[in-house]
Amino acid sequence: MIKLLAYPLTIIYYFFFGLTLLIFHPIQWVCFNVFGYQAHKKSVDFMNLFLMRCLHILGSRYSYSNPHKIDKNQPLIIVANHQSMNDVSVISCHMRAFHPKFISKIELGKSIPSVSYNLRHGGSLLIDRKKPIQTIKAIKEFGIYIERKKYAAVIFPEGTRSKNGVPKEFQIFGLLTLFKEMPSAIVVPITINNSWKTICYGKFPMGLGTHITFMVHKPLKIANFADKEILINSIETTIKSHIKL
Repeated sequence: MIKLLAYPLTIIYYFFFGLTLLIFHPIQWVCFNVFGYQAHKKSVDFMNLFLMRCLHILGSRYSYSNPHKIDKNQPLIIVANHQSMNDVSVISCHMRAFHPKFISKIELGKSIPSVSYNLRHGGSLLIDRKKPIQTIKAIKEFGIYIERKKYAAVIFPEGTRSKNGVPKEFQIFGLLTLFKEMPSAIVVPITINNSWKTICYGKFPMGLGTHITFMVHKPLKIANFADKEILINSIETTIKSHIKL
């Protein structure tokens, strides 16, 4: 019965989701080309808020827990597990004060209205995973950029989304590269739960009534860890130990 109800609600969801992307694409273009970075960022913030609200059509809701005071005057590396496309909007919206910039696969920068435009022009990094040498070089340049601007780099170290909530092994090379190029940064681990349930049937229909939770853990200073692999192990253990299956 629930799955049957999911079909018409998913159609409505995709209508408003697609409408949001189509509306904000020209808005982004105008903001970026006429008014500059701050205006473009503001348009992206509103877009992510609207994308979050679209999921309410499916009866989904969010809980975002961040009990830690994070200094805005230093660069951040936000590290999270990855369960669905909805992870991006929530992190973008709730961490907007830190100017989050994502490391994403190059395919996402090509054909999605609004999303691709923002990834190409908003300061995020698009990588081709088939070219590892170029990828590491690009992450180095990205890290230098984030360190200089005191923004937040967002990375999903699993490399791909979990389809059932079970976390995948962290890939450490991207993190190690960021740590090297961002010595003054603070790492902010985030555990995401239940986001995968929105696509438990696949992309159509979508799951209904999902309670998605985002838990921000205690920030860690990179400079306090001489052995960066110990830092990665600590981050991975913290994130995964709070995943509820």
